[in-house]
Amino acid sequence: MDYFGTFGLVAGIFILLIIILYFIPVGLWFSALVSGVRISLIQLFLMRFRKVPPAVIVRALIEGTKAGIKLDRDKLEAHYLAGGKVDMVVHALVSAEKANIDLPFNMATAIDLAGRDVFEAVQMSVNPKVIDTPPVAAVAKDGIQLIAKARVTVRANIKQLVGGAGEETILARVGEGIVSSIGSSHTHKSVLENPDSISKLVLNKGLDAGTAFEILSIDIADIDIGKNIGAGLQIDQAEADKNIAQAKAEERRAMAVALEQEMRAKAQEARAKVIEAEAQIPLAISEAFRSGNLGIMDYMKYKNIDADTQMRSSIAGEDQSKSKE
Repeated sequence: MDYFGTFGLVAGIFILLIIILYFIPVGLWFSALVSGVRISLIQLFLMRFRKVPPAVIVRALIEGTKAGIKLDRDKLEAHYLAGGKVDMVVHALVSAEKANIDLPFNMATAIDLAGRDVFEAVQMSVNPKVIDTPPVAAVAKDGIQLIAKARVTVRANIKQLVGGAGEETILARVGEGIVSSIGSSHTHKSVLENPDSISKLVLNKGLDAGTAFEILSIDIADIDIGKNIGAGLQIDQAEADKNIAQAKAEERRAMAVALEQEMRAKAQEARAKVIEAEAQIPLAISEAFRSGNLGIMDYMKYKNIDADTQMRSSIAGEDQSKSKE
């Protein structure tokens, strides 16, 4: 029993020592002390209750002290509790200090809380970044399509990282500037001869206004000749004009057919009326015989005149057919 009692006591003391060292990180306090950072064990103990890892804050204070930057422990804890990345902020402050870039602590934390990588922004200010634009298609005034690719060299604008537009805006504005520059050229040959005219025109437009970057240069990496858009549009226009002309011709033909059918109907109606009138002649002659208004001699004269008329009409018809032959 004494053996188990002694073992239990030792185990209890060991567990208690681990708990004490967890809440009171003596080793971390000693590292801060030898690094020139003055922080009490009570503050390290209270950080546990404030849900702040003491190691993160102490490492940040040590890095800042070694770089000659004075950091406030309370502000570091507040930034951590706000969801910020304390280590990245301190890295950015140290890099900015070495590169002679004016970066206050409040601005660095604001950039970090805005969702941007403040350390990468400082590195980009020292070492500019090259952005390759996707192929941009534009048409010159002579109707030839050109496909251009550009390389945009930018560096971070620290003062506009909060609220400034990103790379997508830069690419969109550069693409718009390339389209405008090529579209204002009279011929595609002038663009091929002087591609730097595009970069100069685009660069002078101040496309980085309101963005988180400063454009240093715009270089045209490649230009390819695309389709003859002007000729294609003329072909499409000619095809459209032809279709319109065919539609109008079809409309006129349909109107002519309708008019012809109408005239035929009127002619048939007139012939019907003539036949109806001719059918009344025998009746009228019979009535004239009965009433005594027409004699036999008058009737014979009428027949002779009718026969003579039919003969003349027959002769005239034969003459017309011979003349046609």
